[in-house]
Amino acid sequence: MDLVDEYLQGLRVEEGASPLTVSAYRRDLRRLAAFLASRRRSLQTARSADVEAHLGALHAAGLGPRSVARQVAAIRGFYRFARVAGHIAEDPAGLLEAPRPPRRLPRALSRDDARVLVEAAGDETPAGLRDRALLELLYGCGLRASEVVGLKPSDLDLHGQFVVCHGKGSRQRLVPVGGAARRAIQGYLERGRPRLVRGGNPGALFLNHRGRPLSRQGLWVIVRRHASRVGLPQAFPHALRHSFASHLLLGGADLRSVQALLGHADIGTTEIYTHLPTDAVRQMYRRFHPRAE
Repeated sequence: MDLVDEYLQGLRVEEGASPLTVSAYRRDLRRLAAFLASRRRSLQTARSADVEAHLGALHAAGLGPRSVARQVAAIRGFYRFARVAGHIAEDPAGLLEAPRPPRRLPRALSRDDARVLVEAAGDETPAGLRDRALLELLYGCGLRASEVVGLKPSDLDLHGQFVVCHGKGSRQRLVPVGGAARRAIQGYLERGRPRLVRGGNPGALFLNHRGRPLSRQGLWVIVRRHASRVGLPQAFPHALRHSFASHLLLGGADLRSVQALLGHADIGTTEIYTHLPTDAVRQMYRRFHPRAE
């Protein structure tokens, strides 16, 4: 096992990093190793100037702030591990600072648009029953795409009216399942999923037409297909999660509760939704500001 594999194994086992994070960090460290090789250095012999030059090359190549920030996190974590484990004497990434990504406001749908999108699916075919259950979970429970496709039938408790969600960093949370979502899921379990299973036990709750677990790409295609049918080109799977949070806050939910439902480790991530101009704020502005009209 080489040093990168050793670091990534610890990241996965000890810190509970997701497979997506581990895969991204592996690519980032390979990219650094290739750059160092062009300078006749290795990961173990790199100097601070080499690492800074690599990041400079990433900027020059047009890599966005979020991608560069992830690369910095991967590099800093790797060298911190290597230093503690005694593989290097000095940490060449100790002084690196990650660029602060621009904070983008989430794009949420209106209540009417969210309802139209969710109700766009719902015929009695296996795929129709599946799609309606998917859309109801995305909007009614605020799940991430990876969380939805990762669900197993055993994660559902329709009698208790909740779903066990496996979020980032292997963190679990219980999310209430409303009546519309429960009815859609029940219909899918009774009349849809049994007709999609192609022998054996696929394990996953949501299946594709071949009876295999639905992928994130498959979910994306499903949402985009229904969104296009109802004239909502801006609607992606994550837009339904944003709409879930925004509509809860618009209805009077407190920020801490929304944080728990979304599975955000840091409430600062949830606070971005407080910057969305609600209808109530717009009405107040039009009523009281002298330059509103």
